[in-house]
Amino acid sequence: MTHVVAEPCFGCKYTDCVVVCPVECFYEGEKMLYIHPDECIDCEACVPECPVEAIFHEDNLPEEWTEFTALNAEMSPQCPVITEKKEPLAGA
Repeated sequence: MTHVVAEPCFGCKYTDCVVVCPVECFYEGEKMLYIHPDECIDCEACVPECPVEAIFHEDNLPEEWTEFTALNAEMSPQCPVITEKKEPLAGA
């Protein structure tokens, strides 16, 4: 099982979650972050750090955002790993 970054992250890209991740499984896309499903160890350290509540365990992902499971798996290998906090996107 893994955690998934869902729709609330789109357009804001807060990075509070990446600094607490012990396995560096977050990847930075242009408009949001992604979690690599093969690297996530389900420690849940990132969940309470997300100010927009965009991170869910895949079993608890709201039905309207189920496509984000595949999106995280598809996009994370294509993006650079992120391990340090950055400023969120303008307007976040």
